[in-house]
Amino acid sequence: MPHLALYTFGVLKSPLTDPGPVTREFYERGEAVYRTISQHPGYLAHAEAAEAGRGALFDAEWGAWGEFAVPTWYGKGRTVETTALAATLSLWTDLHPAFDAIYSGLHREALNRRYYWFERTGHPNYVLWWVGDDVIPTWQEGVSKLEHLRDHGSAPDAFTFHHAFAPEGTATRINGIGPKSDA
Repeated sequence: MPHLALYTFGVLKSPLTDPGPVTREFYERGEAVYRTISQHPGYLAHAEAAEAGRGALFDAEWGAWGEFAVPTWYGKGRTVETTALAATLSLWTDLHPAFDAIYSGLHREALNRRYYWFERTGHPNYVLWWVGDDVIPTWQEGVSKLEHLRDHGSAPDAFTFHHAFAPEGTATRINGIGPKSDA
């Protein structure tokens, strides 16, 4: 049975190493959100760096998730001192559990604060796609899918919750969200 891959990307207003209150709040909430999401039904795994410090995304070892990559529109720094981004890459059993985890509880509260932490770039900030049950998506694949979504809109191989597709490529709805059937 296929699994759902989810890649998220946002450009932060300040670098990850900034000691100010905005970055501090982002980290404090982020740690609690990760703990909650990792216990959510349907969650399988997410990319974690082996022993990376704050801001060391580009130089970190990511194992099977591949070398860290970012979309072409990211124009801020790539050093530990200047990196100003947040990215996640995760695996889920299906659309519904991922949707429920993202749009409820602590993560929903964090989404309500996103414009406090993140710049408005005009680009999509997440993408979903289906992978085989034995496949670990890579950072580069997530970036490619996000850029494809930006350039072409939702399609069976790169989509959003609002314009979702089932594993076999048919349009589907989640919790009443998405295109209505013509039937």
